[in-house]
Amino acid sequence: MNLNQYMTGIQHIGIPTNDIDATLDFYHKLGFETAFQTVNEEANEKVVFLKLGTLVIETYENKSAKMESGAVDHVAVNVTDIEEVYQYINCHNMNTTQDTIHFLPFWENGVRFFTIEGPNKEKIEFSQYM
Repeated sequence: MNLNQYMTGIQHIGIPTNDIDATLDFYHKLGFETAFQTVNEEANEKVVFLKLGTLVIETYENKSAKMESGAVDHVAVNVTDIEEVYQYINCHNMNTTQDTIHFLPFWENGVRFFTIEGPNKEKIEFSQYM
């Protein structure tokens, strides 16, 4: 299997925050628009997706943001078949977090995703809009 056939590019960049209002104010001043806003009930976090052209930032108020350089939490890759990508990652022993596929009721029909770590402890999320 060629994994590239299932990946279409970066879906979003995840940035945790301790103050969602200050974060929204900052990115709105930079020209970003609020594309989607919700609450992740499972984590009890306010979540906002901000968009500027094709760049999407997911910010979520988790009250444990590091507040230092390197504070970006994850890069999410958009995929067209989460099951196939999950199988590929597991077959190649790349599921370093032993994560499973999760579902969140974000956007119109929800999103399915899982996360692994790269060799530098960077988090890579594979995410499919449903």
